[in-house]
Amino acid sequence: MEELAEVRAVTNDGFEGCAHARSGQKRQVLLVDRETLEAMDLQPGIIRENITTDSLNVNSLQIGQLLRVGEAQLEVSAVCTPCDQMETIRPGLRKELWGRRGMLCRVREAE
Repeated sequence: MEELAEVRAVTNDGFEGCAHARSGQKRQVLLVDRETLEAMDLQPGIIRENITTDSLNVNSLQIGQLLRVGEAQLEVSAVCTPCDQMETIRPGLRKELWGRRGMLCRVREAE
């Protein structure tokens, strides 16, 4: 993952150039909060999130909730469940992240 100051959102697809963009799917953008990462001693981007938030409890967002991020409108579409890839970061991380991996969103509008 590469930290970027700005990205272009594409309606119903994700972020331009992102390997995780999925046209028409629930998994287009992954949000994770910095507080969760810090509590687990993880650096932003290491669990492959697209957006790391500050002072927003991402895991408390509701499915269907709309968020404005820059010029894009995101719709919270699903809870992100930790995958086996988390084990390559740190053994046991998949279990540690259960219920805390963040929320998946789709790009509802991009300007």
